[in-house]
Formats: sequence, C-alpha cells, structure tokens
Amino acid sequence: MNGKSLNIKEEKLNKLKDIIPEAFTENKVDWEKLKASLGDNIEFKNERYVLNWAGKSDSFRILQSPTTATLVPDRNESVDFDSTENIFIEGENLEVLKVLQKSYFGKIKMIYIDPPYNTGNDNFIYPDKFSETREEYLSRIGDKDESGYMTREGLFRKNSKDSGHYHSNWLSMMYPRLFLARNLLKDDGVIFVSIDDNEVHNLRMIMNEVFGEENFIANIVWKHTQQSKNDERHFSRHYNSIVVYSKFIDQVDNFYFRRSETDNINYSNPDNDPKGKWRSGDVRSPNFRKTLCYDIQTPKGNIIKAPQNGWRWSEYVLKQKISSSEIIFNETQTKIIRKIYLSNQIGRTPENIWDGEIFGTTRNANSELKELFEGEVYFDTPKPVQLIKKIMELNNNDSDYYVLDFFAGSATTAHAVMDLNKEDGGKRKFICVQLPEKTDEKSEAYKAGYKTIADIGKERIRRVIKKIKEEQTDKLDLEGKENQDLGFKVFKLQDSNFKIWRNKITSEEQLLEQLQDHLEPLDENAKTEDVLYELLLKSGIPLTAKITKNNGIFVINDNEIALLLEKMNEKLIKEVIEINPRKVITLDRLFNNNDQLKTNTALQMKDAEIEFKVV
Repeated sequence: MNGKSLNIKEEKLNKLKDIIPEAFTENKVDWEKLKASLGDNIEFKNERYVLNWAGKSDSFRILQSPTTATLVPDRNESVDFDSTENIFIEGENLEVLKVLQKSYFGKIKMIYIDPPYNTGNDNFIYPDKFSETREEYLSRIGDKDESGYMTREGLFRKNSKDSGHYHSNWLSMMYPRLFLARNLLKDDGVIFVSIDDNEVHNLRMIMNEVFGEENFIANIVWKHTQQSKNDERHFSRHYNSIVVYSKFIDQVDNFYFRRSETDNINYSNPDNDPKGKWRSGDVRSPNFRKTLCYDIQTPKGNIIKAPQNGWRWSEYVLKQKISSSEIIFNETQTKIIRKIYLSNQIGRTPENIWDGEIFGTTRNANSELKELFEGEVYFDTPKPVQLIKKIMELNNNDSDYYVLDFFAGSATTAHAVMDLNKEDGGKRKFICVQLPEKTDEKSEAYKAGYKTIADIGKERIRRVIKKIKEEQTDKLDLEGKENQDLGFKVFKLQDSNFKIWRNKITSEEQLLEQLQDHLEPLDENAKTEDVLYELLLKSGIPLTAKITKNNGIFVINDNEIALLLEKMNEKLIKEVIEINPRKVITLDRLFNNNDQLKTNTALQMKDAEIEFKVV
C-alpha cells in the first residue's frame, strides 16, 4: 500500500500491456512494435482533427499526478452515519475524484454536474501553466484562514473574458475532472452536464475526446424560464443545455419517461379486445422496397393496394399479424388497421426539448429553497428538484444505484434523490462533493450562520430529511424501520494521516527528518477512525462498507478485510486468524519494535492463507 490514489498513467499502461504485451520493450512502449501490431489502425501524422488549447499538457500533468490526500468522517455533521449509504464530501473536487478512484472505479450509474458556465464572472480553480508547480497548486487548494475556512484569495481565479486564456482556463479545469469522472461510471453509466451558450461548443468537443464521439446521446434544450428579459440586447435567453454522454452506448438501455394520463389519451378499446386499450399505428414502409409492394385480399374479396413505399412487413408476417388480430380490417374492408397496445408500452420516449412547465424552472428552484429556509434563498443558481428527478427517471429499469454530483452547490441532487425515492420506493444513493467555499461575509447566508457553500448544502439535506420524516411518520415497515434511507455521511478532504516521503530533499536536516518520519509514519494527531477510512479507501473499499468492531478488531464487509489499529498481541492475532478474513492490515508501530512478533505474525497469516499488510 503506497498511500497514493490510483495512478491513472500506470493503470492505462498496464491495461495496454495486458492487451498488447509485444508492444513493450524494457517496460516501455515501443512505437514501432505498436504500429506493427495495429497495422493501418494507428496514425502518426501530425495533421489530424484534434481539440487543443493552451495548457492542455498541464491539465494532463495535474490529472496523472496521484494524490496522497484522504477523507475523514465527521459524525457530528452526519445523520444516521452508521446505517446510511448517502455521502456528502467537503473538498476540492479534483482531489476528491482522485481519492475515490480505487473504491468507486466503475460503480457509479449516473453523474449529474452543473459546473461553472464561464460567463466571464466565474471564479473557479484551474492549474496555471505559467506560474505554478504541482506542489504550489496543491498548496493553493489547501489554503485556509484562521477559522479553518478555505480562502478565496489565491484559491479561486476569476476567469475574465479579457484573459488571453479565457476558454483554455475553463477547458483545463474541466478536462481532468471529466476524465476521472468517466473512470467512476459503470459500463452502462451516463453523465449529464448542464451548460449554457458560453461553453457548450467546447464542452461537446472535450466530451467527445474524453467519452468518445460515438457515446454522445443528446443535447437537451431546457427552457429554464418563462419570463422574458428585456435588458438583453438581442435575444432574451430562455434555455440552457444538458449534454448527455454514456460510457459505452451499446450498454445503455433505452430511455423512457413514465407514462401519464395525457400520454395515454389516444388509447381506447372500441372492439373490446381482451388485450386491452390500443391505438392505430402506421402500416406503411418508411422506405421503398419492391418486395413489400403486394395486394391484400380481404375476407369479403376486396383488394387493398399497397401504399407508395409498400407495406411495413413481408406478406408472410402481415398474414400472421392478421391471424393474431394485431392487424384488423375497417368496417368496409377498404384498409387495414394496426393495433398498438397500451400494455406493450414500457414508457414514453423522451424528447430533447424540455419545457420548464414540466421539468422545472429557476424560479421553481428558488421557491424550493425558500420553502426549506423560511423564505430565504442562500444560493444564487440552484437547479429545480424536478429537473434532476426527471433525469433520474430516465433510468427506468433501475432504481438502486449511485448518483454522483461533484459540483453539488446547494445539494439539489441529494434533495432530488431523496424526493424520488420517497415517491417510488427506490433505493438510489447520492455522493455529493462540494468545495467548502466561504460565503460572502455581507451575504444573508453568512449572517444566518452558513459560512460556506458546503454548509448550505448539508443543512438543505438535513431539512429535506426532516420534511420527509414528518410526511412519512405512518409509513413504517413491519419491523418498525423506516422504508427509506434518510441519512447521510459527511466526509472531509484532508492531508493523509501518514507522513509522506518527499522526493526532493535538499539538505541533511531534511534527510534526517525524513528518516525519522519513516520510523514513525503515522501522524501523532491521527484518530483511529480517520486512519481506518484512509486505509479502506486506499484498499479500494467504499465509504459505506459494513464495519464491525470486536475487541479491537475492525472487520469489513463480512470478513473481507480485518484491521488492527489500536493494539497487537498474540491473543489478538489468534482471534483474527479464527475470523479468517481475506486480508489483514495493521500498523507497524503496534509491534513496538518486536521483530520476532512481526515475523511470527506474518508466518501465521501465510499458513492461514491470509494476505497480510503492515503500514
């Protein structure tokens, strides 16, 4: 265990080595051998269609550099910490996405994000190619004031339209986050990204590069307001875009909305068909095919001529449909009628134009916050709950999955997950990530005690939970338990609990300090539970893993892993072996320099066929 997040570059090279081992020489890619292996499918010419921008190589540098950061639990800010599967993470989202790589790789079904739109007034974090190293970048995103809040000075950079790198800065911010987000998606996972006209064109191009043009699903037009803006110079802008991509489009089921009474208004059953209500459907072929041009003779001997392009089916198939009464004749037997049964309609195929009357507007979003916060709106640009619920509703075959939002803002996504679960009994879970960005000291939010945007999001979730509980006091299952997961775990991004080996040592003092750290790698202020979750994350175990503690032994997911973090003795070792976990992790300092005990423990674990790790 090296204490770092998943190394993206090494992971990709290892995958390539598994697929094309002959393309490697002395553990490095041999381009000539790779070209020979792939033949005409590899192109080395410089002239090609590619998205490029100032700072792209630096965004790769930031992306490929693993993090040593961790997530620590905050039980005081959580609700039902031990039982809930919902997660709220405070921290810079690029680092958080890196921390989550091992534990959530390929486990997220849906991602929704509402990133900065790059309007010219946005403040956001992006790597600065011209002035900072990786270490300086990490130092900047970790800066905090005397109260422990992340500082705006230095942390955020206002991306003015006057900047020579206006679009480039936004692309440099988005690229590594989208890349890491794709890793977290399941093979049938889908990502939805809200955006406006300022960057929708660049978003499509960067999404094509990260997800593949073939995995584009739709560009949804969402009419977010019903009111005209007379202060606009040329057009009153009424819509934003929601760009939709899949990880692998052939793995994604068809999208459907639930059918409403309005959708079913054209279905009836005038002939008392035992299959139920139906409507008539098209019988014509969409394209001309000579083999589909044939006459139909009716039971009365009438002849029905084929339409211009021919019938929709071959003569054999059409006769079968007549026999099964799926196709009938009209009363005069001058035409055929195709029955489309309501019972066969799974749902309604969604359109790519979403009207605010059905999908919610920004005014609705503000009203939802006012309802929760006694008439106050503490966040400037919330999304309506209905919009996110409708997006989740598209996953019509599944209601038990993770939704990730790493630009969580006021936590609309968390609100929508809980609200939709309340309506349909689903088991959806959320992972929301929000930077603890300090609110303006003159703002109503700050005056009300919400010192950061993350504070607003967490309080919103608590109030939604309270509201749902009040509505569902009489809806308990037979065991007296709530039917719905109405809790959330709060985690916060922080430096590792373990002292990190520095690569750049320039003095004898630094070397001695580093060697001392190697003797006692655990930070003296580290809490046991913080260390536990760091070791779980770096072992690829999710934050919602089942944890039981017995006599100083932490057992994870029914004996998947056992951790010894507080004490070590022969009796405890015997108890662990009796539990028979797949892996045991312990701290080196617990052996108190007793090398014989450590060696014997390793041998006993080996005999029991248990993987043994000492940190």
